[in-house]
Amino acid sequence: MHGLIFRTLEAFISDTFGPENWTRVVVLSDMPVTGFEAMLQYDGDYFPQLLSAAAHVLDRPESVILEDIGTYLITHQNHASVRRLMRFGGETFSELLHSLDDLPGRTRLAVSGLDLPQVEVRQPAAGSFTIFCRGKPAGFGHVLVGLLRAMADDYGTLALLDHRGQRDGAEVIEVTVVEAAFADDRGFSLAEVAIAEGA
Repeated sequence: MHGLIFRTLEAFISDTFGPENWTRVVVLSDMPVTGFEAMLQYDGDYFPQLLSAAAHVLDRPESVILEDIGTYLITHQNHASVRRLMRFGGETFSELLHSLDDLPGRTRLAVSGLDLPQVEVRQPAAGSFTIFCRGKPAGFGHVLVGLLRAMADDYGTLALLDHRGQRDGAEVIEVTVVEAAFADDRGFSLAEVAIAEGA
């Protein structure tokens, strides 16, 4: 498993709950390593061990932690590149949802070797979307719910998102767009990207 996934978990816990709690998570999980390099690969079994330890230390369900990580990736200033990657998916929240099929590929272009689960999006009715996530890491659907909730806010869209569990080997997310222009869009332009990358 890509080291960036482990570093993201570490950053989320350290930034949100303090580095001392990340240390407690590592100790409780009985990891053979105490730190992770972003561009290395690690045993995939380490992640569920760390997540289980984090749920115990933080006294939160694993699903809540994963969803909060998704929100953190969009809203925390240290991860502005994730928001930019998502905004490239479309000018509206609905366009972003339609582009999610391409998210694993776009992510690999941005970070070599980072493989995300396959994402399939269906639109059974206007304003209603069903998203299927297949593959590892398990629980990515919860991360995606957090990402999409934060992105709906970013677009100024009122949307309801619900992780529906597993169906036919896939995590299933249902999304209902209630009002596309509920609040002001925070905006995005290629000029912003150029300025950020030049900073």
